[in-house]
Amino acid sequence: MIVEKQRITIPELRLLCGATLNNVPAGYETYGRLNAARDNAILVCHYFSGTSHAAGRYRADDAKPGYWDEIIGPGKAVDTDRFFVISVDSLCNLNAFDPNVATFGPASLDPAGKPFGLRFPAVAIADFVRLQKAVLDALGIERLHAVMGPSMGGLQTFEWAASFPEKVGRIIPVIVAPNFGAWLTGWLSMWAQPIRLDPAWRGGDYYATGAPKAGLEAALKLITLHALDAEWADTIGRGLLDGADPADLGGAPFAIELALAEAARERAALVDANHLLYLVRANQTYIPGAGAGARDADEGLGRITAPALMIYAPLDQVFRTEWVAAAARKIGAETFALHGPYGHYNGIQKIADAAERIKAFLDS
Repeated sequence: MIVEKQRITIPELRLLCGATLNNVPAGYETYGRLNAARDNAILVCHYFSGTSHAAGRYRADDAKPGYWDEIIGPGKAVDTDRFFVISVDSLCNLNAFDPNVATFGPASLDPAGKPFGLRFPAVAIADFVRLQKAVLDALGIERLHAVMGPSMGGLQTFEWAASFPEKVGRIIPVIVAPNFGAWLTGWLSMWAQPIRLDPAWRGGDYYATGAPKAGLEAALKLITLHALDAEWADTIGRGLLDGADPADLGGAPFAIELALAEAARERAALVDANHLLYLVRANQTYIPGAGAGARDADEGLGRITAPALMIYAPLDQVFRTEWVAAAARKIGAETFALHGPYGHYNGIQKIADAAERIKAFLDS
């Protein structure tokens, strides 16, 4: 599929923290056609470092398609000959400088023409859902056949089902659990810490002086290693690079270090450091159903009535298997395991293994 990034401006968006954003830009993509009854829509929510580019290519010569292209498209598990699929760029999207992303966050300009920085109000996962709902309202879509998404996108599926149960037919949260505790909260803090320790961060006020590049790249390396698995790392190996001196403590002599550094440098050019911090806090403060007043995960999950298929990765070190199992019991969800060498990222790299189960669930 050749797809086009579309853009819309939401006149007003009330946030969970009580602040109101005006004239909010939102980028979105659609695949397939909305039927006359407007009841064949599926919302795909993206993950922490993702965008609304869930499937297809912008140009025929693009190196890669959208992240779930293996399951979204004509005749695929999420069949765009039947369904109208939509995905929306989150507030504070990590890829703030990607020309194919339209988002609103700390790197955006305030009414005086200066980047907001840390003056931008705190955002919650519930606010990402409120933005999605505003886009859907503008398109005249009142009810969704399904909501699905991986990782942070999966948190949004639970928020949809808990805060808007009458608008969701079914949910497919992937590589995610809505009932995580202090361990992941601490890990998320570690993701953010390299940025805070970089002197160039300047308390978030760096737009005129230069981004905290070293801290940002270190943060991206840490996130990558945490989200992948030892089996993936072993495909790269622990060996020394050719000519590297193991006694040089100022260098990066190991192959795995080089792989992580190259991946981080490739991503960092499109990423805003403050946006990363805002996303970390949104995930740390997550409660399913917060948008409807839920005070904890048990209360929020208790509001979910939609059928659920929870797809998980047994070797996931971000959202652990025991959390998935507990949430599945709480809401009576079906489960499906993805196996592979990518840890948490099996929810992206191995999603095709769940294609038949997804198709059957959407058809049920």
